[in-house]
Amino acid sequence: MEDDAPVIYGLEFQARALTPQTAETDAIRFLVGTQSLRYDNQIHIIDFDDENNIINKNVLLHQVGEIWHISTSPADKGVLATCYNKTSDTKVMTCAAVWRMPKELESGSHESPDDSSSNTQTLELLCHLDNTAHGNMACVMWEPMGDGKKIISLADNNILLWDLQESSAKAVLSSSTALEGKGQLKFTSGRWSPHHNCTQIATANDTTVRGWDTRSMRQIYCIENAHGQLVRDLDFNPNKQYYLASCGDDCKVKFWDTRNVTEPVKTLEEHSHWVWNVRYNHSHDQLILTGSSDSRVILSNMVSISSEPFGHMVEDDELSDQEDQHQEEKIKEPLQDSVIATYEEHEDSVYAVEWSSADPWLFASLSYDGRLVINRVPRALKYHILL
Repeated sequence: MEDDAPVIYGLEFQARALTPQTAETDAIRFLVGTQSLRYDNQIHIIDFDDENNIINKNVLLHQVGEIWHISTSPADKGVLATCYNKTSDTKVMTCAAVWRMPKELESGSHESPDDSSSNTQTLELLCHLDNTAHGNMACVMWEPMGDGKKIISLADNNILLWDLQESSAKAVLSSSTALEGKGQLKFTSGRWSPHHNCTQIATANDTTVRGWDTRSMRQIYCIENAHGQLVRDLDFNPNKQYYLASCGDDCKVKFWDTRNVTEPVKTLEEHSHWVWNVRYNHSHDQLILTGSSDSRVILSNMVSISSEPFGHMVEDDELSDQEDQHQEEKIKEPLQDSVIATYEEHEDSVYAVEWSSADPWLFASLSYDGRLVINRVPRALKYHILL
């Protein structure tokens, strides 16, 4: 019987960068990047063994600076990108680079947890994404369905599309565009859409969300004042091609249909402070995860705007007789939007929440004090969604 209890892992450093290992679909694996000013920064590779409910970790040194953002190749388990701070001549720049982890760490390991922590290994630098002309890097996005050769980075007010060549040892800038307008415009975050043959991205800057066509690098939609304050994060519904979620410092999470951007389709107002992260579940798009500096993680069921507003049918052999009768009654009415659960295991701002790439019912959250919590969608609700 699987347990719903959270599993908690503490890093000794502060941290705000978290990503699932996207190319890994068998093992449950997350990568966390640290922010230490005094010591060498690290990337912790967290493998979750869900049969025994334990975490196995490996630590890689990231000697170039504090990690602000981390993302993994969708095609190669060993390749990742980081955005990090580099201090030179009293000036701090946020740079980006592509790395490879040691071969033996590429796949999820189920070794005993403590043996591996003593021999810290180092990341191999594949290439820098040269941003000297473009400003500070906010994030790096991989083409979601691609071969891991196309990435986009956001640097100040620039969108830069790179081609990784020669086994990712070289990054060539293939096209770029800049945000025009008054004042110091800077992107805060962006997401690459899995739809439209991966030709669209969405970006956030200040209170605005914009869509871009990556072929022409032209703007295709613009949601002005999407939030009353800074927009922190975006995510695309994996199953409905025009649906996009955004969250921000007005404590709200909003859902948009990009064909009609005058009003959000839905708004969630469950957090009491800035919402840093919003993530759609990859398999069940009614499940929405959010993390906030109110120290809480909230799991919501936005079923009315999901691809299955009436629930979906389950194979008969998955149901007991009693559940069979309930099944009949449930089919007639659409399910209601609701908050499924509020998770209170963090004591500090939650800067990142991510679903596992391997297990759709499992997710991780990371707070600034270095606490990583792995949680599952509650069993009862999991079956409720499946029924």
